[in-house]
Amino acid sequence: MGLPLLRTFCGVDFCCLGLDVDPVKVATLNTGKSYIKHIPDSLIKRLIDEKRFRASSDAKCLRNCDAIIICVPTPLTKMREPDMSFVESTAYLVADHLRRGQLVCLESTTYPGTTRELVRPILESGGLKAGKDFFLAYSPEREDPGRKDFSTETIPKLVGGLDPASTKVASSMYGAAIAKVVGVSNCEVAEAAKILENVYRSVNIAMINELKVLFDRMGIDVWEVVRAAATKPFGFQPFYPGPGLGGHCIPIDPFYLTWKARQFDMNTRFIELAGEINTSMPEYVIAKVADALNTKKKAINGSKILVLGLAYKKDVDDIRESPSIELIEMLQSRGARVDYNDPHVAKTPKQREHNLNMTSRKLTAASVKSYDCVLIATDHSAYDYDWLVKHARLIVDTRNATGRAKKYRKKIVKA
Repeated sequence: MGLPLLRTFCGVDFCCLGLDVDPVKVATLNTGKSYIKHIPDSLIKRLIDEKRFRASSDAKCLRNCDAIIICVPTPLTKMREPDMSFVESTAYLVADHLRRGQLVCLESTTYPGTTRELVRPILESGGLKAGKDFFLAYSPEREDPGRKDFSTETIPKLVGGLDPASTKVASSMYGAAIAKVVGVSNCEVAEAAKILENVYRSVNIAMINELKVLFDRMGIDVWEVVRAAATKPFGFQPFYPGPGLGGHCIPIDPFYLTWKARQFDMNTRFIELAGEINTSMPEYVIAKVADALNTKKKAINGSKILVLGLAYKKDVDDIRESPSIELIEMLQSRGARVDYNDPHVAKTPKQREHNLNMTSRKLTAASVKSYDCVLIATDHSAYDYDWLVKHARLIVDTRNATGRAKKYRKKIVKA
């Protein structure tokens, strides 16, 4: 999140600092290289040459900043409870260098109350008071990597301050770089709005995933059903099924609200049911792979399987919470020999909970034919699906990527 935001502020001649605890990331940026696909190296190099941007791992430089924006991960623990360690450690880091007149704004998606109940006391631990000595606000990130119709600059920015003055100052800062700023009455409203956006998507995706399973048993193509329903010009928004949820937001953020709701003696049944359905999708896909291989008198154990697409969505290089990772591990645990191909992910990086240590395999007619099954997990635009269908022995398609392939239909199993 930090780098797209820095690019946006640098675009209106702000001088920006990127602070990170990862020395490799800092060194990469300072040599003029980007670590995000949709932000080119040339832009980073130009900003550094023009002295409008630099990266650092020295927190002392925070004293020179007028505004400090916190963009750190908010993952879940194994018990599906909020892991606030990154927010807490960053807040303590900022508190050590906080000075009068600064604006601190949290962007990490979290439960309502985080800014006021967690971040504020940490920042005030040095003696300065929020709303009096410094400004404090919350403004949720709203990035959608891969989109062509919206960017950081054009997506409306929600801003909720601890107090009216903080809202005004934060809105002024964001308004200098972003086309539309929407101020709300406090930070809790802004935090809740972000959670609502992600709960809305999670619940609707769960609904269509459940209908996918039902319609499959009824012999009905769920993709055709969605296309048909979407012809209604009002009262319907299409959502599409998949092999599971990915990305850092939708699979995780709704559970922050579920956790917070328990403090108010309430169970968020819609959120929890949606989570159950969405997290069960990889198991459903594996069952479809097993059924497909069974028609060829094969088992998953011992089969050679190619997973197409490691990223969590098409045409991006982000693999956070990607269902492809889980699918690969599930197939391997069942004895399959698994490879993957992704034009945007050349090698699997080490993650907090996963370390596949795999390299993307080159696609040739001979290599595709060598696999017992090709599992389409991410429908990247770079793939020639007609070509894949022609050369693959068997395809399990979780994205309807082969929907327009007219030949060799018997090779394709929808999942």
